[in-house]
Amino acid sequence: MILDNLLSGLISSKTRVKLLMRFFLNPQARSYLRELAKEFNVSTNAVREELNQLTQTHLLKSEKNGRNIFYHANTDHVLFPELRSMVQKVMGIDQVLDGIVQRIGNLEKAYLIDDYADGKDSGIIDLVLVGDLDNYHLNDLIRKTERYINRKIRSMVLSRQEFEAFLPRLQLRPHIIIWEAAK
Repeated sequence: MILDNLLSGLISSKTRVKLLMRFFLNPQARSYLRELAKEFNVSTNAVREELNQLTQTHLLKSEKNGRNIFYHANTDHVLFPELRSMVQKVMGIDQVLDGIVQRIGNLEKAYLIDDYADGKDSGIIDLVLVGDLDNYHLNDLIRKTERYINRKIRSMVLSRQEFEAFLPRLQLRPHIIIWEAAK
C-alpha cells in the first residue's frame, strides 16, 4: 500500500486526515476554523464538523481568543505519541532520519522547517541537518525516499559553526527539532 493512502484508507474523511496531519506533525501549531477551511479549500461546515469530532474525542483542544476559537493537538492524550508517529511515517520523515542516522555520517540535529513544520502538506519537505554528513549517500537516500513517499525533500546540511550563524534566520521561520543526538 502506498503511504499516501495509509491514513485515508483508515479514515474516510479527507478533511480529518488533513487536520490530523496539520496538528500532529507540529503539535505547537494553532489554527482557527476559517484559516483551516481556506487552506484545505473546503467549506467551514466540513471543517467545523471534523474539529468538533476531534475535540469531542479529546484529540484536539480548543481555546477561545477574541472572536476566534483556536485548535491544537492534545499532547496529553494517550494516543498522541502513536498518532504523531503515524503522521511522521506517512510523511516519510522517519525513514529519512533513520537512513541518515544509520548510514550517512555524524548527525547532531535535524530540523523540519517551513510548510511541514507549520503542519501544511505542501509536497516539499524542507530539512536542516547539522553535522558531518556524506552528501553523496544523503542525496541517494533522499532520491529513494522521495519515490517511496511521493514528496520532494530538500535538505540543507550545515556544520555546527554554520548552524550557529544560521540560527537567527531559523528562529524567524516555522521549525521543529525532529532529531537530536544523545549527549
